[in-house]
Amino acid sequence: MDIEELLPQPEQEKPEQKKQSPLVSLEKDLELYADSIKEVAVEIMVQGISANPIFIAHQYTVSIGEVILDRKELNTEWTIQASTVEEFVEKGIIQPDKKALFLKNYKKPEDFMCVFVIVPEGANFIFYPYRARN
Repeated sequence: MDIEELLPQPEQEKPEQKKQSPLVSLEKDLELYADSIKEVAVEIMVQGISANPIFIAHQYTVSIGEVILDRKELNTEWTIQASTVEEFVEKGIIQPDKKALFLKNYKKPEDFMCVFVIVPEGANFIFYPYRARN
């Protein structure tokens, strides 16, 4: 499965609209969601589902993971879905031969959320602290 299959087709933007980076609103939502995301991460690890939870942040519909925080229900900008490194390998987002390299760079899940951010331009992994540093 190609990553493009997971991504929605971007909507046509009106030329007169000038938008700020979606990452500004993502940071705001991650701050709001931090406790809930950490709770789910701990649950995934404690239940033995995975030692490496991954959260997907998006504004559309994606076919990986399970919705844990819905932007429409919460009146926020981003929906968060919970997944695992194993599902990312299974779906072909992380190539099996790159899994070890990914895990080497994976930050301590008790301190950082691993977020796969999907925007119309593409997708990438970020590690965001549960509590932003002041």
